[in-house]
Amino acid sequence: MNAAPVVIGFDGSPAAERAIRESARLLTAHSALVVTVWEAGRSFEAVTMPISTLQTPPVVLDIRGALEAEAREQEFMQRTAQRGAAIARESGYAEASGLAVAEDATVAATLIRVARERHSPGIVVGIHGHSRVAELLLGSTARTLVARAPCPVVMTGRRSGGPDPE
Repeated sequence: MNAAPVVIGFDGSPAAERAIRESARLLTAHSALVVTVWEAGRSFEAVTMPISTLQTPPVVLDIRGALEAEAREQEFMQRTAQRGAAIARESGYAEASGLAVAEDATVAATLIRVARERHSPGIVVGIHGHSRVAELLLGSTARTLVARAPCPVVMTGRRSGGPDPE
């Protein structure tokens, strides 16, 4: 077995589960690191908003509540990563672990950073099948990974010509 793990981007979606299951058939000689990327600090967005304007009453800031919400989000994302690791083991990866990572800049940049740090032989992601307009507006994690990853990228998506089995 290769010591460096394949990095698998996992958001808990059916597309991400399918990516784990389908990639296991190709990559069983590798261990898997299932990475869930989350946006740290979302709970504090209200804190950074203006406290009052002429049109709205002052906002009461609840730092303790924001800290608790942030901790719950991180815990949820870690459980999601562990669930992905369990799916990886069930699917044939000999070893699999989960890791929740706070987003650096984008999901793609974070997955690339983790892959570099772990000397990963590859990155696996599922394609959600956004429309072309949504992809232009939102950007494409998969497209960025293919263009910038230091290793091969495996992408799985819907089978052409048929409905998505989700």
